[in-house]
Amino acid sequence: MEIQIKPLSPELTEDFISFFESVAFCDHPDWSACYCYSFHFTGPAEQWTKENNLAAVRKLIGEGRMKGYLAYRDGKAVGWCNANNRLNYQRLVSQYDLEGPAHEKTCSIVCFVIHQETRRSGIAHQILQKIIADYEALEYGMIEAYPAKGDQSDEGNYKGPLALYMNNGFEIVKELDSCFLVRKSLQT
Repeated sequence: MEIQIKPLSPELTEDFISFFESVAFCDHPDWSACYCYSFHFTGPAEQWTKENNLAAVRKLIGEGRMKGYLAYRDGKAVGWCNANNRLNYQRLVSQYDLEGPAHEKTCSIVCFVIHQETRRSGIAHQILQKIIADYEALEYGMIEAYPAKGDQSDEGNYKGPLALYMNNGFEIVKELDSCFLVRKSLQT
């Protein structure tokens, strides 16, 4: 299966929206209001609506503040990873007891969504390899992620499974209540 990985850009906004509205949550429709906005959201619970989230995501993509990667097969988006400068995730530091580099050269991976029919076919690995290469080229010092502890369902592994990171040179830096903090140094 040939996969093409593209960084999110304003030109891909409709592909992103279509992926979330018709592909991403076929097997978990109660998550469909997210649009991968969760780690950007800091408002009160009553503002967490599908309509508000969609409008916010459109704005963030248009401004170039929402970043990540879409995976395509046969011209159709089948995967997504939300990866961005750690400083762009307003909820991240408050949700996790993070320490260490919070400087402008740390990339955080907060979400992987792969279409249920293409899971376990290497798409997440290909996206992760693209993230590593791109952020290394941008002279970032490291990449970090927050995989859940224990055996998880596909939904429970939405931050990427621990094995994905460990197989790609990440190290466990800290054990948190519900997840691990893993990092990969990009400094050569």
